[in-house]
Amino acid sequence: MANTIALAGKGGTGKTTVTALLVKYLVEKGKTPVLAVDADPNANLNELLGLEVQVTLGEIKNELRSSVPQGMARTDYIEMRLNEAIIEADDFDLVVMGQPEGPGCYCAAHSFLSQALEKLLRHYAYTVIDNEAGMEHLSRLNMREIGHLLVVSDASSRGVLTASRIARLIEPLQLEVDHLWLLVNRAPAQIPESLDDYVREICAQTGLMFLGYLPESEDIFKREINREPLLDLPLHSDVVKQSYRCFDKMLRGG
Repeated sequence: MANTIALAGKGGTGKTTVTALLVKYLVEKGKTPVLAVDADPNANLNELLGLEVQVTLGEIKNELRSSVPQGMARTDYIEMRLNEAIIEADDFDLVVMGQPEGPGCYCAAHSFLSQALEKLLRHYAYTVIDNEAGMEHLSRLNMREIGHLLVVSDASSRGVLTASRIARLIEPLQLEVDHLWLLVNRAPAQIPESLDDYVREICAQTGLMFLGYLPESEDIFKREINREPLLDLPLHSDVVKQSYRCFDKMLRGG
């Protein structure tokens, strides 16, 4: 799926913020319609996009542990509930995975839901997936073909090392990734030479392509603590300008 963009990164790197900025970018560049998928169990992408969640895919899957309504085919019921889980906005939609399932596995429900979601993706120009660090949700939903995998780190050597470990999960998870990127978020105005050298070293070792640095942003900080969406951040904001340059580079492939 060339137009599937998945984001991953350890907690605290601002990965979900970057996801919201990417949705904003795609909408404003006219690369619509966009489907945003919140696949992080600690789901809060909807808050940054200014949307309310009514039902999650995890809740639908749990419903399938019991029988579907009498006289209704299982596939029809799943498709109906999946459509109800789609949160619609201007030029983009959002679906939320929710908490992972409890003990045991209900493979039939998982298979039906994966197939329904795969069918849904075909209706969108771009799909943006905000992932947990381990990226297991990509495997659970059979999203094994990824156009761009964007690993987000904070501006520390430990964060960059963690990003490299996340990137190394691609092979054991049997993911097919066309482009693998590293983005360093919340960077200081003056990038330490030692950090920049380490970023280049890690990229050379892992096959990550360095996308760039995003600055620490007072604009984003104020909006997040006030629980305000990021979609109306002004285009002249430094973090918006820098992120758009990075996203332009990503969609060009380098």
